[in-house]
Amino acid sequence: MADDLFKALADPTRRTILDELAEKSGQTLFEICSRLSMKHQLGISRQAVSQHLAVLEAAGLVETRREGRYKVHDLNTAPLRQIAERWPVPDPSGPEKSAP
Repeated sequence: MADDLFKALADPTRRTILDELAEKSGQTLFEICSRLSMKHQLGISRQAVSQHLAVLEAAGLVETRREGRYKVHDLNTAPLRQIAERWPVPDPSGPEKSAP
């Protein structure tokens, strides 16, 4: 799963989609496409955005649910914890190691 996560985060368009979902979760494909076009001047097709969302969903960063005939996309930040847990940052206020 870590490989899928890093692959998903490697693309700037996918990171922009995640930024938009972080700002407003629960968006349809139409809403995401509109925000990418109007706010970021990204001229990509609905199919391309749909493919990006599929990669993000495979990595666990996006979850989908049905509301009537609409498919709604929500941000899931839980997979990002894998990165923080893999490379923890030492506590700067902790005890300092003495040099020999």
